[in-house]
Amino acid sequence: MLLIALLSAYLLGSIPTALLVTRKLGGVDIRTVGDGNMGAHNVKAQFGWRAGIVVAAVDFSKGALAVAIAQLLSLALGWQILALGFAVLGHDFPIFAGLHGGQGLATTLGGLLMLANFEMLVGLIIYGVLYLITRNSDLGAGIGTGIAVLLMWLRGQQLLLVLGAVMVILIIPAKFMLDRPRRAHIHSKVYK
Repeated sequence: MLLIALLSAYLLGSIPTALLVTRKLGGVDIRTVGDGNMGAHNVKAQFGWRAGIVVAAVDFSKGALAVAIAQLLSLALGWQILALGFAVLGHDFPIFAGLHGGQGLATTLGGLLMLANFEMLVGLIIYGVLYLITRNSDLGAGIGTGIAVLLMWLRGQQLLLVLGAVMVILIIPAKFMLDRPRRAHIHSKVYK
């Protein structure tokens, strides 16, 4: 059962939503335009709010569904967190897109909402409000997820969940750093 959960989580994460949407809308590989990231923020910037919302919703659902499958299989909390990690790794390194994916923010948020409903709901609201005020997704996401993790700890969630959430969230900046040279190359081509 564990293998099924982890494999399905990775394969779900590997669905390249942003790539599929942008190829359908404009025949474009989203990884070659804008900031070069295969995610909702870049899709919104290049193709508008509707396309960005579609990508965000599907990517969010990939993380939620990965955790839901692990929960339906009655796997322990640690395996549920690992399933989320596999979904995020699938999003970041998708087998269906040459292992060049996004950063996994929406996928992470969807999975964590399944694991810590109240805390993540508060974090998502904070993220949304900060984004509306500042128009800075990274700032909103960082503060929103940070507060969500703090709430997990303060509300007595299992230490495994708190630490697991931190580890999955840290995949996002790690992938950002890993993508930095590729994105700089794209930026230099786009803004010559």
